[in-house]
Amino acid sequence: MSPMLTGGKAINFQHYVQPAALDDLPLVSLDGLQGSDSASLAEVGVITNEAQRAGSFVMRNSHTLCSYAHVDGLEVLPIHQALEKYDWLGEKYYWKLVKRDADDVTRHVAAQSQPQGFFIRVMPGVKVELPYQAGLYMAEANSAQTLHNVVIVEEGAELTLITGCTTHQGVEEGLHLAVSEFYIGKQATLTNNMVHAWGPKVTVRPKAGTAVAAGGCYNSNYISLRPAADIITNPVTWLNGEGATARFQSIVLGAPGSFIQSGGEVYLNGLNSSTELIHRAVCTGGQILQEGLLVGSNACRAHIDCSGMLLNAGDEGFIQSNPGLRALNPDAQMSHEASIGKIAPDQVEYLMARGIGERDAISMIIRGFLQADIEGLGAELDARIAEIANLADLAEG
Repeated sequence: MSPMLTGGKAINFQHYVQPAALDDLPLVSLDGLQGSDSASLAEVGVITNEAQRAGSFVMRNSHTLCSYAHVDGLEVLPIHQALEKYDWLGEKYYWKLVKRDADDVTRHVAAQSQPQGFFIRVMPGVKVELPYQAGLYMAEANSAQTLHNVVIVEEGAELTLITGCTTHQGVEEGLHLAVSEFYIGKQATLTNNMVHAWGPKVTVRPKAGTAVAAGGCYNSNYISLRPAADIITNPVTWLNGEGATARFQSIVLGAPGSFIQSGGEVYLNGLNSSTELIHRAVCTGGQILQEGLLVGSNACRAHIDCSGMLLNAGDEGFIQSNPGLRALNPDAQMSHEASIGKIAPDQVEYLMARGIGERDAISMIIRGFLQADIEGLGAELDARIAEIANLADLAEG
């Protein structure tokens, strides 16, 4: 008998408190945050050592604490201030890739009296060398954080963005809704690293749309290593220009009581556009759905790779992979693969024969399975992967 799905249900928005925005409070620098706030943000890659960052944006509940950049040609504003400053933002970009009435989540976000979130714009030709960091932080129990973010990387520009979404370590329950729209211009590059670490009863619904122009490149890395109770993410990307590219990588842990549905739709409209969608999942008792749909309407190259490591499913846990391809053009070259298994005993034995202890061998195998070369995260990501390796080692034992 198949286990019943524990997540993906309709949201009772009335159950959560929407904290009021406190726009009259002054902005602060990141080193002015309290120690517990800094510790929670550091877990998702938002660090106080700004010598390693191009600037910081931090929201605590519905209040913007930090909003600044250290680089000429990189503009950052709270989204409601940007809408007041630029008429063209609402006319050309705001709610253009994600529709207001797409579902209950988008309608709820659109209904907010004042939008919360960030606006980031990189001017034409500006190459931002250090990552920019944005922390979206829930510090009140049973609250709702409702956001709308817009990122524009103009022609020939480059940006690495680290977005850390988390709850205070003592907050177990809450609701996080985030609409994000990303625009990558001609020959521009955006690397978007999103790191999630949640309380065990949090519901999370990110809604993302991305458009990539000719020669543009979009790299998206999604990491969920302290899972919420209920996460559904299905970003939609349009590769509209000739030679546009996109690469997606997700790394998730499914712990007991968690439900994670990670997908991604990519529409390869541009001539010779290309994409790769990679899912990596470790299950220690949660429910994980790996999905994705690539649609080739021009000569293009596309590939989906879904891989899962099932360590201890228990009575309710599983990994399910559903990669999808749709070719609308005879010159679309598209492929997919999916694999789910456990740690192979022969791999452990091979390492042990070379003097490595069993626990260290298991940890090494899991680290290799999950390892991702993600710019700017370094020690933070290594620490989270080490935690998973330890959890997996206990499950194997």
